[in-house]
Amino acid sequence: MTAQLKLRQDRLDAGEKPLGWKVGFGAPGAMARLGIDAPLIGFLTDGALLRSDVTLSFAGWTKPAAEPEIAVYMGKDVMEASDRETTRAAIASVGPAIELADVSLPPEDVEAILAGNIYNRHIILGRLDASRAGGVLDGLAGHIYRNGREAAATTDPQALTGDLVDIVRHVANLLAALGERLRAGEVIITGSIVPPLWIESDEEIRFTLDPIDTILINLTQS
Repeated sequence: MTAQLKLRQDRLDAGEKPLGWKVGFGAPGAMARLGIDAPLIGFLTDGALLRSDVTLSFAGWTKPAAEPEIAVYMGKDVMEASDRETTRAAIASVGPAIELADVSLPPEDVEAILAGNIYNRHIILGRLDASRAGGVLDGLAGHIYRNGREAAATTDPQALTGDLVDIVRHVANLLAALGERLRAGEVIITGSIVPPLWIESDEEIRFTLDPIDTILINLTQS
């Protein structure tokens, strides 16, 4: 994490703006495989942000993946050891996100994964739904399409990631231990709600978080 935060500071010093944080390897199977008892944490800056419907080349990537996620937007700072209700009250809204990752390091090397910011390359964020302040996910359904055909779906967006409020508390606690703080205005992408989509050819990936919004990315090898 020390190496990762230095990478973050280098990017901020170069002119990028802080956006928030990301959570990875939070699924029970992934944590068991890595021998960890909590998800890994990475950072987000505006240098990684893409608009929906953009076309992106993944030429030269090692093993590209797209991950549909729930994005949590913070309305208040969250301090270390905050309880669930305090943390819940700090969540201003939620919305859909797609993270694009490149698995360019051995997937069992936790230190290298952390130092490299957990494979993050880009992120697409959708509309915020402030009616779901507090992290209310009731009634949400995720549908993921590859080239127009449904490839995955879930009505339980926390099944693979774990409890959303607990994720926010974990991020706040870890940042505090590192001398950072989870701040109002930041976003956390909380982990893929379905297994990662491995990209091998030109594709359109579309993620509908019903009833909030639909976002998509066009990926090309050229």
